[in-house]
Amino acid sequence: MNLDQPVGIVIVIPCFNEAQILATLDSLHSCDNPQSGFRVIVVVNQSENIEGEIAQRNKQTLQEMEDWKSHNPDFPLDVMRELALPKKHAGVGLARKIGMDEAVHIFHKTEQDGIIVALDSDCVVETNYLTAIENHFRTFHNSPGCSIRYFHPLDSEDERITNGIIQYELHLRYYNQALRFCQFPFAFHTVGSSMAVRSSAYQKQGGMNKRKAGEDFYFLQKIIELGGFTELNATCVIPSPRVSDRVPFGTGKAIGDFISADVHTFFTYNFNSFTNLAVIPTWTKQLYLGQNPIHSNKSVQDFLISIDFENKVKEIKRNTSSFSKFEKRFFSFFNAFTVLKFSHFMRDCEFPNQPIEKEALRLLEEIGIEDKPKNVRETLMYYRELDQKKWTL
Repeated sequence: MNLDQPVGIVIVIPCFNEAQILATLDSLHSCDNPQSGFRVIVVVNQSENIEGEIAQRNKQTLQEMEDWKSHNPDFPLDVMRELALPKKHAGVGLARKIGMDEAVHIFHKTEQDGIIVALDSDCVVETNYLTAIENHFRTFHNSPGCSIRYFHPLDSEDERITNGIIQYELHLRYYNQALRFCQFPFAFHTVGSSMAVRSSAYQKQGGMNKRKAGEDFYFLQKIIELGGFTELNATCVIPSPRVSDRVPFGTGKAIGDFISADVHTFFTYNFNSFTNLAVIPTWTKQLYLGQNPIHSNKSVQDFLISIDFENKVKEIKRNTSSFSKFEKRFFSFFNAFTVLKFSHFMRDCEFPNQPIEKEALRLLEEIGIEDKPKNVRETLMYYRELDQKKWTL
């Protein structure tokens, strides 16, 4: 790895049992070059006990990338061969961590607080991807990280995949907009293939975790808690909508389950859960003043008891000297993990999941959108536009 030239951006791509990595590399090769320089690290990984077809696919991928490098000798590509990872931890989280830790090492050698970008090996990007990332962090020089705009392609030859990905992406965007509706400060997309962080923030928050799935969600929540987290909408990542069983949940798993179940409707969290949740962020001033507001919904009361809400708030109050510090600590306690638990609790106790199109339209109606979309595809298009609008929280 040649570190003679300064590097401002490092793109880290975990690669496991992957047949589309060359399309990702071709896409990056077509990008405009950032002034600060960049490198791409592909972490080809597998567990120590992997044999057979997957091991052969990884071996073939390594050879394909060597051939690709020989035809593109000036492209700054480094391939890490991690083919005997401990069975207990092997997975996408550990693969991302290995690559992102290596990015930190690169920046340390060149004495820069560079940008670590997470991408997946089944994605393509717009040609301004690298320059947009560079410009974004120059503009928002205090931002520890950002989520990057993403659009799944909606033109699969398999109508089941198209139908599934439209509804699944709408589910992701509906959930994000529902959190914004509730006025939570951590309402950002947490998609592993479309995120970027400063090296200093990555190190401050302990780096990437080793989770086999959901590593992106847990990691970004730590970065968001630093404050100043941003959204980059000037470029776009285009993840594959294909079926995949490489992780226990996520896009590929959701589409696979959707197709195998032979259903036509994706179900999501009932909007009633969010209308009840929205009350809680309005309590912060009362809580700071020592008051103890009571929620009108019995299921919400039961959830708050289950997380020891009253005592936790008292503890926060004892350890903060101003309302701003109290509010920050409160949302560190009642964070994205707690909200997800709340959503599951309310789903199981009172408000069962509903069709995504129905609930997405209910949210639009609640925020005052009168000209409703006519079908689920139009609803997704509306939510894509909505996600790019800035909200004042």
